[in-house]
Amino acid sequence: MSIDPPGFELPLRLFLGFRVLIDELHAELARQGHPHARPMHGFVMQAIGPEGTTAVELGRTLGVSKQAAGKTIETLERIGYVERARDPRDTRRKIVRLTPSGVDVLVRSAQIFDDLRARWAAVIGEERLRDLEADLRKVTPHDVFRLDVPGWFGA
Repeated sequence: MSIDPPGFELPLRLFLGFRVLIDELHAELARQGHPHARPMHGFVMQAIGPEGTTAVELGRTLGVSKQAAGKTIETLERIGYVERARDPRDTRRKIVRLTPSGVDVLVRSAQIFDDLRARWAAVIGEERLRDLEADLRKVTPHDVFRLDVPGWFGA
């Protein structure tokens, strides 16, 4: 008869799995020419999206202040992943858009995540990995790109 592991191990193992994937992603992104990409950058660039957004909208999506969003935008702008421009629909507003380099990071990230998933499937088996993913979908919120987790993106 097996003994269940203590309850605290589950979040630690989930977090460690997340860290392994994210650390391997960023090591590969660095090898592919994006050494300045950081884990939070991917979340933020996903939130900016293909149409762009404003600092206020970005802050709302991430659950942080406009000022905190602005600081993140400045960082991404400095490393070349986003640019600010006048909103063509309302010239009083500034819109933040992904640059070709920012789009490249997201495209490369998607491919690297596919490769990492394939590596996990090779270790534990495709069916077990699919079952794990299905089980995680049952116990996590439906909106996989929900970014408004209080305290995760701001001070």
